[in-house]
Amino acid sequence: MRSDIVKKGREKAGHRALLRALGLTDEEISRPLVGVAGSANSLVPGHIHLGDVNQAVCDGIRNAGGTPMLFNTIAVCDGLSMGHEGMYYSLPSREVISFTVEIMVKAHALDGVVLVPNCDKVIPGMLMAAARMGVPAAMVSGGPMLMGSHADSDLGLDLIQVMEAAASDEVSDETLLEYEMCACPGAGCCSGLFTANSMNCLSEALGMALPGNGTIPAVDSARIRLAKDTGAAVMRLIDEDITPDRIMTREAFRNAFTVDMAIGGSTNSMLHLPAIQSQLGMVPDLDVADEICSKTPNLCRIAPSGPFHMEDLHMAGGITAVLGELIVAGLVETGAETVTGRTIGENVGGARSGNTEVIRTAAEPYAKSGGLAILKGSLAPEAAVVKEAAVGPKMRKHRGAAKVFDGEEDAIRAIRSRAIGPGDVVVIRYEGPRGGPGMREMLLPTATLAGMGMADEVMLITDGRFSGGTRGGAIGHVSPEAARGGPIALVQDGDEIEVDIDARRVDLLVDEAELDTRRAAFVPPKLKYDEGVLGVYSKLVGSAARGAVMETGEEEE
Repeated sequence: MRSDIVKKGREKAGHRALLRALGLTDEEISRPLVGVAGSANSLVPGHIHLGDVNQAVCDGIRNAGGTPMLFNTIAVCDGLSMGHEGMYYSLPSREVISFTVEIMVKAHALDGVVLVPNCDKVIPGMLMAAARMGVPAAMVSGGPMLMGSHADSDLGLDLIQVMEAAASDEVSDETLLEYEMCACPGAGCCSGLFTANSMNCLSEALGMALPGNGTIPAVDSARIRLAKDTGAAVMRLIDEDITPDRIMTREAFRNAFTVDMAIGGSTNSMLHLPAIQSQLGMVPDLDVADEICSKTPNLCRIAPSGPFHMEDLHMAGGITAVLGELIVAGLVETGAETVTGRTIGENVGGARSGNTEVIRTAAEPYAKSGGLAILKGSLAPEAAVVKEAAVGPKMRKHRGAAKVFDGEEDAIRAIRSRAIGPGDVVVIRYEGPRGGPGMREMLLPTATLAGMGMADEVMLITDGRFSGGTRGGAIGHVSPEAARGGPIALVQDGDEIEVDIDARRVDLLVDEAELDTRRAAFVPPKLKYDEGVLGVYSKLVGSAARGAVMETGEEEE
């Protein structure tokens, strides 16, 4: 066992003494020492119940003959951190979480680890650590929040609807307070198919989590049973020395991208899946994601893309049923290994959904191509990302004049003061991985536009990113970013920008000679932070097209 290095031999008497200080018996010390990488806290709604999930994982490990070793890492709530300086810290927290898990597992020579995340950056952060540590690992998340209920809404409420209502003149303060009181009824990550739920679902498709991980509600006792089963599963992985690189193969990532397109997941998955790939020595290629998108039918319209929420997806059969439909269409690498000890095809076992509204069949999908699209063009030579499942027909092809803002706050003020009108193309720049820093989530601008009835009237383009809760013509991850001198840095008010989602294009319609003149005059801005975690991050972070990971090689010019 890996842990033998801290517990076997006369010379390890001091190590064993410290293990005894934990209250461990000889029997417990002799067993595999298994990390439980928790993220419970009383600050983030998606994590307030994770103490119970941690305990269930520990029970599962003990029942299967291991000794659980619980430790904790941080978690940021993107909802609470948005719209102010706090959002600068969200994406960098992914790297900190990754390093924290790696430090704890490797420093203490643990034999394996169960990852217990729930919200946005914790999931990919933990999976990044698992990818590079070479230690058996499995994941179980905390699960989605139930949707809210209100007398005026037959379909339920969620966080995004409250934010949109706050921007609407048609919603009174009294009604808004009623929405606010019931939209988020308790523990779990927000009830739509936003980033957290997207990544929790994709962890199943990657093979790193047991079936049900993505959709079992946080308050369902099945979540506790799943946690116990995951504790037992990691013991089998340890016994057989199956490490994450055996599971997170190229085939597994194709499955994850395929499911992402089928369910219409968050655009942030186009950051996080490449970031995980990079830790395995794979070179991320968003063209592969777009190729998968072009042939994967969009089977689900979960909020904000449609009227359903995560509990509806769960009742309709969850990700297992989605995979079942995709297998029928021949779109899944069924032989990919998983932490269950069975292949993804064996896990699915022919499952199909009986609810063809929540999960359409591959023969009669909501759309013939997937929920996300990768755009390129003169404005985004490397890549840009759009959640096309949430874009109305009117904005799929659009040409308009740019209104340029060097930061989110100025754009929000302009939108709220009605300085933005139908047909405009709002460009928000210097919000990329380096320029932000941390690639802030532009949920407030899009929610404000939606609340003002302009989701299908205005295109918004940024080198920042968007929440999975975004709807409308919202294009993010523009790369290269403005802070690196990408073309988005050269846009001026009034420039014509053309977007064609079907053609996968986003172009700045300015002649090359003029762009050369602007480029020659461009002076990169000074980094906003010189010290602390944001100072380190902004100096080391790479392109969004490669997952916005911290790159320790020679800095890119």
